[in-house]
Amino acid sequence: MSRIRVFHDHDPTTALVETCEHAGITSELSRIGVRFEQWRTDATIVPGAPQDDVIAAYRADIDRLMAEGGYKAVDVISLNPDHPQKDALRQKFLNEHTHSEDEVRFFVAGSGLFTLHVGSKVYEVLCEAGDLIGVPANTTHWFDMGPEPFFVAIRLFTNVEGWVANFTGSDIAQRFPRYERGQALAA
Repeated sequence: MSRIRVFHDHDPTTALVETCEHAGITSELSRIGVRFEQWRTDATIVPGAPQDDVIAAYRADIDRLMAEGGYKAVDVISLNPDHPQKDALRQKFLNEHTHSEDEVRFFVAGSGLFTLHVGSKVYEVLCEAGDLIGVPANTTHWFDMGPEPFFVAIRLFTNVEGWVANFTGSDIAQRFPRYERGQALAA
């Protein structure tokens, strides 16, 4: 179940807002310019599915988003608990960073935790299959797939080179809870 929790950036223990209702998640995120939508996931996709199959299953939605947002590249990130580079990939995304372009992800399977640091607040967004999140360019954030990742996400880029991060050097991400799949709703 998708969820948002909002914290003061100095207090990772007390949620100011917490909801699992999509309308509430969308409302909270729209206040900070973040797109959040629920899409149908009719295709059965699991981590390890070939990228071409994943893209083909959602081609109409991808084409619509590419035209709408001026995106020039699309790829798929797919991880499962047996992935040989799961620990290195998790570490890569865990530190607070920005991108010079929007970060758009559509989760077609599994889940992951996006955490956004905007002003003096931290927005922890649990994304699950069917969730599309669009984080505006230059928004500080980090992503946690957990120690046993299980997700497939379609990524759209305006930069044909794909994912390029600008790390802030802040340690804020280490002060907030990590994602443990299956325990994400325990707080």
